[in-house]
Amino acid sequence: TRIVSGSRDNLVKIWNAATGAEVRTLTGHSGNILSVAFSPDGKRIASGSSDNLVKIWDAETGAEVWSSTSGVHKGTGSCSCAKQNVGEWDEELFRDSECTLTGHTAAVNSVAFSLDGEWIVSGSDDKLVKLWDARTGEEVRTLTGHWGSVAS
Repeated sequence: TRIVSGSRDNLVKIWNAATGAEVRTLTGHSGNILSVAFSPDGKRIASGSSDNLVKIWDAETGAEVWSSTSGVHKGTGSCSCAKQNVGEWDEELFRDSECTLTGHTAAVNSVAFSLDGEWIVSGSDDKLVKLWDARTGEEVRTLTGHWGSVAS
């Protein structure tokens, strides 16, 4: 069994829960990690940070799958968070595609996957809740109405 943690050192870490051994360190955020979550199938990790980004990681390899930014996809030139069949991630479907995502404008305090793994929700100091399609990385909608920072 694995667990995931995020810290003020800007790192996401995956741990073996049985032994306490560190399995992998994920780097790429430039701010404190404020929230982390495994996808229901355990294949992806979402992280939210004070750098205003939501990042999705491959839990096995530690590779960044996609990142919400204030305008463009930040990654390795692929938006590979798509899946063709439920539970199966297709790493090739969006290879070399250009993804444009609209992101939060303040620290991302909370990230979570829906129980079916289809959606990712994020809450931010910008007072917004954003819903993302976990298959494509595209923002589906922005929920407004909070008068203060969204903590969870």
